Amino acid sequence: MGKEFSYGGQAVIEGVMMRGKNSIAIAVRKPNQSIIVDNRPIKTLASKYPVFRLPIIRGVSTFIETLLIGFRALMFSADQAGGVEEEEQLKPWELGLTLVISFALFAGLFIVLPNFVAVLIQKVVQNRILVNLAEGGFRIAVFIIYIVAVSRIQDIQRVFQYHGAEHKVIHCLESGAPLSVENAASCSILHPRCGTAFLLVVMVTMVLIFSVLLRSTTLVMRILTRLALLPVVTGISYEVIKFAGRPNPPKLIQWAIAPGLWLQRLTCQEPDKDQIEVAIEALTSVLEADGI
Repeated sequence: MGKEFSYGGQAVIEGVMMRGKNSIAIAVRKPNQSIIVDNRPIKTLASKYPVFRLPIIRGVSTFIETLLIGFRALMFSADQAGGVEEEEQLKPWELGLTLVISFALFAGLFIVLPNFVAVLIQKVVQNRILVNLAEGGFRIAVFIIYIVAVSRIQDIQRVFQYHGAEHKVIHCLESGAPLSVENAASCSILHPRCGTAFLLVVMVTMVLIFSVLLRSTTLVMRILTRLALLPVVTGISYEVIKFAGRPNPPKLIQWAIAPGLWLQRLTCQEPDKDQIEVAIEALTSVLEADGI
């Protein structure tokens, strides 16, 4: 089963979203302590068009689909955990606007700011590789500082506990043990196929590609070339994470992914049994939809 499809998901507000072959399931703990599970069928680009199953390309399409699915799951969980009535829930255009703003903030923090610093550095350093390495190093530093700062927010710590619950339940499934709170509780909160590890691999891949290939010196050209190559970086990073998630990957891959596992100690926290129960509900829902 694990060889055919890799189950996974993400933490949401007071819950977990799991993705299966045919559906996604969002399980949320409501204010009255009951668990609501919303299972929705999905159709991926790869299931419709074979070209999106090719290496690199599949990483780009999967990343975009994951962003959209995850964002909708996050909004659904916010409504359910907050007890929001249906007529008060966010409209589609409001969701779209929020997604655009989120991407703009990401681009500003991780594309524009590092390149602004690089333009300042290149005024005193003529070696383009050193300048691009400085850009990449600054980007990684900003990313780590951002993670550390966010991890100190109390409400986010609850989400990080659900993140740990998601990883534990996936580990339990992949081990072949019955899905139970007790079995999952004994599993690790760290997993190589994690969004945190993926983002760090993206940052490192940016450093390697941009340092060698790019020569642009103006701020505008630096930003445009990096945005243009972002799909390539995403596709390569996806292949690395996918390979790292296989049983017993080569030592080189284990070493490459190790920093991502270290970073997960900031974004994953030990969950309680109630949180693990929510994660199991989400995973069970997609497994049943897949006939398992």
